[in-house]
Amino acid sequence: MEPFIQLSSLVIPLDRANVNTDEIIPARFLKTIQRNGFENALFADWRFASDGKTPRADFVLNQSRYQGGKILLAGDNFGCGSSREHAPWALYDYGIRCVIAPSFADIFYNNCFNNGILPATLPAAVVKDLLQEATAQEGYQLNVDLATQKVTATDGREFSFVIDSFKKESLLQGLDNIGWTLSHGDDIANYESRRKQEAPWLFARQPA
Repeated sequence: MEPFIQLSSLVIPLDRANVNTDEIIPARFLKTIQRNGFENALFADWRFASDGKTPRADFVLNQSRYQGGKILLAGDNFGCGSSREHAPWALYDYGIRCVIAPSFADIFYNNCFNNGILPATLPAAVVKDLLQEATAQEGYQLNVDLATQKVTATDGREFSFVIDSFKKESLLQGLDNIGWTLSHGDDIANYESRRKQEAPWLFARQPA
């Protein structure tokens, strides 16, 4: 998993609350457990007309001024609904590395960390102001620094966000839950070796 340390990027404003995972990636795309190939599935029902191909000109991802943005600004309770991990997969595959919102659904929030995305929570009033600025100013950018837990606007304003220390360290190192476990391989091997000495019967072969 790619580490997240610091990101300066164009901002994509999605001024909608209660965006659920079926809107992030509709259920018809959940036919594979591969983590790639979902770029066009992201917000598919909002991005494309009923033919699934014609871009809707009024949707933010189809506007040229937001192309290449890696920071998504959204409303309250982002990622609610079902627990599908495909939602962060689709965001990441599109290029989103950070989602800033006043709040997130718990399961989606945790899934982000296991897939290289930083979900940063800022006060609703701050997010509202940032959404207005990103919409009004073409080329609007933010800087997100995970080490200092700060979001910085181009005019120098800083906004702090809170994050669990374990999740922070894992994302800084680019480790999902499995990667974090494997990083302790020597400790695990030493423990198993010691237990074989302390309780050899636990490791004895059982008759078929």
